[in-house]
Amino acid sequence: MIEGHGDDSYKYARPITANFSSNVYSRVDLSDLKAHLCRCINGNEGSGSLSSYPEPEPYTLESRLAAKHRLPADAVCVTNGATEAIYLIAQTFRGTNTAILQPTFSEYADACRIHAHRVTSLYLLPDVQEGYRLPEDVRMLWICNPNNPTGAVVDKEYLAELIKRNSQVCFVIDQSYEYFTMCPVFTAAEAAAFPNVLLLHSMTKRYAVPGLRLGYVTGPSNLLHRLRTNRMPWSVNRLAIEAGLHLLAHDVPNPLDVAAYLQETARLRAALEALGGMEVWTTETHFMLVRLRVGKASALKDYLAETHGILIRDASNFDGLDEHFFRIATQTREENDRLIEGIGKWLEEG
Repeated sequence: MIEGHGDDSYKYARPITANFSSNVYSRVDLSDLKAHLCRCINGNEGSGSLSSYPEPEPYTLESRLAAKHRLPADAVCVTNGATEAIYLIAQTFRGTNTAILQPTFSEYADACRIHAHRVTSLYLLPDVQEGYRLPEDVRMLWICNPNNPTGAVVDKEYLAELIKRNSQVCFVIDQSYEYFTMCPVFTAAEAAAFPNVLLLHSMTKRYAVPGLRLGYVTGPSNLLHRLRTNRMPWSVNRLAIEAGLHLLAHDVPNPLDVAAYLQETARLRAALEALGGMEVWTTETHFMLVRLRVGKASALKDYLAETHGILIRDASNFDGLDEHFFRIATQTREENDRLIEGIGKWLEEG
């Protein structure tokens, strides 16, 4: 894991009261889930009790997720967050010739290098004129869709054609932010119909529970069988399993209005562009990449944290980006206005 992921408020003495650094929208009503988990903690019996081991593999949650996605149970593999899935895939396919569509989440490359993959970076996918053909030696391709940190979404029809034309390649498609875009992306069933696709999902992102670490992989049963041979027993703890079961049964009382949320994202993006002094990338989701024309992202980050109690993500350590880039995820309108005002003051003072 590289130094410099988001949500690093522990570095600052001043309390952070508006966190734009993580791609988790934190204003989700989880009161019912918390009450349920408290009952599990305080109870001595039942499926959620802490006094006994969880299932060695989370069979029950996998079955419930499979039913939701209309897949066989062995086409779902629940993991300790999407990050465990990333490392599990890299381990299972150890030594593979791997390509990663950059700039993107650093854990793909970190996991692959730990497990002796030969890693190359791609910055563009082949177009129609190139016959959709990937480099001949590539056997695994990682795509984040929607992509962190750019917010871009690869066209679903194009991606399906790319997969078909490159049957020798295992496509790992991380859809952790699939609930935060209006663009079409693969359903679990659509992706599982391909023999060479592993699709990553994040309940962490969907329900704003990053502390619980809960994700899963869907795909063809034979590929998931290979993953399971390397999965550590009890990797998903009892509370996380119980939370997953509860959320599938009850969802959350106030699910996010994605269309309204993305409208607020567009408002925030336009307001930042209007300040001048920076380029704001087009996004298809709730977070966006910004490039300062003058000054370093690290300096802006420290200023906002220390002066305004606002945290952003210094994006200079993403492959292909430099010291001028930062990333923010849309929060409430009030918090977004605080961010706009804070950046505006920094630009004026600079």
